[in-house]
Amino acid sequence: MEVKKEKTVEGRIIRVIKGDITERDVDAIVNAANSRLKHGGGVAGAIVKKGGRVIQEESDKIGFVSTGSAAVTTAGRLPCKAVIHAVGPRMGEGDEDNKLRSALLSALQLASDKGFKSISIPAISSGIFGFPKNRCAKILIGEARRFLETRPDTPLEVIEFCIFDDETLGYFLQELESLE
Repeated sequence: MEVKKEKTVEGRIIRVIKGDITERDVDAIVNAANSRLKHGGGVAGAIVKKGGRVIQEESDKIGFVSTGSAAVTTAGRLPCKAVIHAVGPRMGEGDEDNKLRSALLSALQLASDKGFKSISIPAISSGIFGFPKNRCAKILIGEARRFLETRPDTPLEVIEFCIFDDETLGYFLQELESLE
């Protein structure tokens, strides 16, 4: 796992790395979830495969999470303390940019409420949900920055974006580089 790039915002770190989010040693990882919290494929499937059925069982008890919102479960066998399930938009459903912003902010707020200091986030909605990777990077990096700037009381010290593929990584690195 290699740190590709990081910037300091309000004394805290926004970082972009390439890697497997299920291996991140942070307080919480974010799962790019669907609203029914059925973790079959992609990031969600990998999280349940490595973390164990307890993650799906807890998700089943939660049931439904609306698009733009998030819920939290334990992490099973994963190295983190919790999994935050953020439900991003599917392209074509309307108002996707705002729903993606809301999903990220819901996840960051949940992490803050739990007292977490570090969080690792995938490129929410940019996989099978079809959200354009470049827009995803712009929104997620920008909202992470705004979150740190507007919430000086958050315990979050590190907001990390853990990206698996090179194309998406390129967009996230470009957006991080553009932060002043």
